[in-house]
Amino acid sequence: MNTKSVIVVGAGMGGLTSAIHLAKQGLKVTVVEKNSRPGGRCDRISRDGHHFDTGPTLMVMPLLFEAEFEALGIPINKMLDLQRVDPTYHLVFDDGNQLALTSDLKALQEQLEVIEPGSFQGLLRYMDEGHRHYHLGVEKLVYPDFRKASDFFKIENLPLLYQVKPLANHYANMSAYFNEPRLKAAFTFQDVYMGLSPFEAPATFSMMSYTELAHGVWYPKGGMYSIVEALYELAIEAGVKFAFDTTVQQIDVDGGYTRGVIVGDGSRLDADVVLANADLSYVHQKLLPQNGDGNRMARKRHSCSVISFFWGVDKRYEELPPHTLFLADNYRENFDSIIDDLGLPDNPSLYVHAPARLDASMAPEGQDTLIAIVPVGHMSENGNQDWVSMREKARQDVFRRLRMLGVNDLEDHIKFEMNFTPLSWRKRYNLAKGSTHGLCHNLTQLGYFRPDYQHPRYENLYFVGASTRPGTGMPTAMVSGRQAANRILNDLRIAV
Repeated sequence: MNTKSVIVVGAGMGGLTSAIHLAKQGLKVTVVEKNSRPGGRCDRISRDGHHFDTGPTLMVMPLLFEAEFEALGIPINKMLDLQRVDPTYHLVFDDGNQLALTSDLKALQEQLEVIEPGSFQGLLRYMDEGHRHYHLGVEKLVYPDFRKASDFFKIENLPLLYQVKPLANHYANMSAYFNEPRLKAAFTFQDVYMGLSPFEAPATFSMMSYTELAHGVWYPKGGMYSIVEALYELAIEAGVKFAFDTTVQQIDVDGGYTRGVIVGDGSRLDADVVLANADLSYVHQKLLPQNGDGNRMARKRHSCSVISFFWGVDKRYEELPPHTLFLADNYRENFDSIIDDLGLPDNPSLYVHAPARLDASMAPEGQDTLIAIVPVGHMSENGNQDWVSMREKARQDVFRRLRMLGVNDLEDHIKFEMNFTPLSWRKRYNLAKGSTHGLCHNLTQLGYFRPDYQHPRYENLYFVGASTRPGTGMPTAMVSGRQAANRILNDLRIAV
């Protein structure tokens, strides 16, 4: 019997997961990756004993991670050394007041009641809504494989219109639970993970703050890249082959099929199936024939981007917790500036991560590793954004914010800096418009309305990753990887 072959373009989380599932079913799988290591945007940079995660810096939705590792045939705790992070975040407001988000409900109640008397009962009701949205969302929107419209538009799904509130605005929905704007911000900022403003996100995403408090935020020893390393190890064990430092120039198509890929040296790698894990917009615009699909993809709503700073520091800042989020009081103006103006807000909300608080091996002894992330707009079509000026302003905004916590001398103790702007995200990881989360999750790009796992014209071309179903994020990338693999196996009539 002729063994079917699959080429996976890109070694991101989704591509790795698909490759493992496919190889375990006997397919010959080769992953072609432009960079020198797996992970895609979930990358790691190491320098002089300092280790930086370039992508997510905390593990959310742990139940999805657990289920997907089980689907790969191994318990997650066999592959990762996990610790729970609590408080999950330390929120710092413009006047220096703070809120530690914690699963210790008594401690959380005491803090909330100071900010807004009676708000703890509002939180409990909000968590009840989040519980419903989480479980229904995962069951009805994340896990199903919508092969045709009737798989989604069916009678039993009609109650979702009021059960998960997809037509309600998330921030406006918060008025049912809190009056204080800072509390509304504290439980909606997670929408930025979806590449969205809470002022346009569906109220469905209350599921994010629910899962963080109910299921916990976690951190694996060695940083988030250790998840990539675990998947890579499983892929090697399953027999997956890897071609690193190999750029795919073109997906070779003939009629309604793909025959393989053309790589940088001009040679063709043949395959029965091609699975693209590269950024979906990039694939349509750069790797496939230009028949209008690329332009249609470019017109879809892309997520925002970020300016990231990676600092190796010659002293420790114990006063910095692992996850600090500075939330601006001009919350709406922040998102308007990012989403509508594609810029950097005057007073940006921003995030600072100190991984050595959780794992001492992330920095040399007596020193620190710091990551600062400042959300900005994605790249504009006219290219008139001044990223050098925005990067310098963002850097000064981080220093200014940190001084609120008594960190007054950071600039004097930075040994080295590396930084990413949207230009960097586009160059290093082929992310269209430098959008760090791919396509955003507005109503018309959610669930069934998100791009499918399979190309509508080329029958043996499939997709996996942030911009396909079910959506962006590390755990959903693993779901996407399993679903895409199942689609391929079913189409090849291979029993799963």
